[in-house]
Amino acid sequence: MNSAILAPAAVLVVWTLIILAWMALTRFPALGKAGADVTSAVGTRGQDLETMLPDKVNWKSHNYTHLVEQPTIFYAAVFIIALTGTGDAQINVWLAWAYVGLRIAHSLVQVLWNRVAVRFTLFLLATFCLLGLAIHALAAALH
Repeated sequence: MNSAILAPAAVLVVWTLIILAWMALTRFPALGKAGADVTSAVGTRGQDLETMLPDKVNWKSHNYTHLVEQPTIFYAAVFIIALTGTGDAQINVWLAWAYVGLRIAHSLVQVLWNRVAVRFTLFLLATFCLLGLAIHALAAALH
């Protein structure tokens, strides 16, 4: 299968891993500075450590969490569209690239600046793109 819609999905996968690495590279040194001994921690979740860390460090973790929430719907829609043979349709490819671009922009705003009004606008625009993809996926699956 060679479908143009898979490229934006692959880009978002790589972007998610970049944010994961960025989170780790900022979180672990910050935990050390805060005096946290994560080697002896038992049953602790990442969110339990947030009170020990500066907001700017936590923003990376929050964004990583966001990248493994809503984008799961994006991946499902993309795969349905690709498997039904409509992944090369220009509108689907455009919506997928727009979604990925908006999610990357959302990430950069959240991890660097974190203005909620800007993040929400980007999230809302991305969600409209996702809605279009979901409708096209449903139509393709029912066809």
